Amino acid sequence: MSPLLHALDLAGTIAFALSGATLAVRARMDLFGVLVLAIVTAVSGGILRDLLIGAIPPASIADWRPIALAAAAGLACFLRPALPDRLRHPVQLFDAAGLGVFAATGAQVALNHGLNLPMSAVLGMVTGIGGGIVRDVLTARVPVVFQAEIYAVAALAGAAAVVLGHAAGLPPALSVPLGATICLFLRLMALYRGWRLPIAARGTPDRPGE
Repeated sequence: MSPLLHALDLAGTIAFALSGATLAVRARMDLFGVLVLAIVTAVSGGILRDLLIGAIPPASIADWRPIALAAAAGLACFLRPALPDRLRHPVQLFDAAGLGVFAATGAQVALNHGLNLPMSAVLGMVTGIGGGIVRDVLTARVPVVFQAEIYAVAALAGAAAVVLGHAAGLPPALSVPLGATICLFLRLMALYRGWRLPIAARGTPDRPGE
């Protein structure tokens, strides 16, 4: 992994860890629960990406820094729980930042491992949404990716921008930040402007016995 990708990956790790830790503090978890939720939120997407592309051991396990940074972010939220509340919707903001960074870096890592363009975009999306899904499941919430909010689509758009930039010959130093920015923009618009995906209309109610 290049220094740029590594730095962005660590930034995404911190953002996702903060989203998981903030949610854990609000759920009144103990210190162990806060640290666990911070860590699994931060590293799950990257681990899943690496397993799918055959990068063994996953980067978050081979390198001590992602888990250490996630634990530090979790500890900071536990000791200073009032700090994230200074932001409006802190969980969603941290999550949006992590989503954008991981979607973009995930796509670039997949490209670096020789995957084709469509699958690289898909793996970028998976990298972005993986941590949020695990976080929501562990806190007994319906994962936001399964709701009408623009979440996975934002991650896919950011990952696709990286892939298209690669196809156009752009260096990762340009395409990866661009992809992260596109994903972050779409997610923030979904949060603050109410952008949502269409949902299925209700069909005819089932009859008794059907």
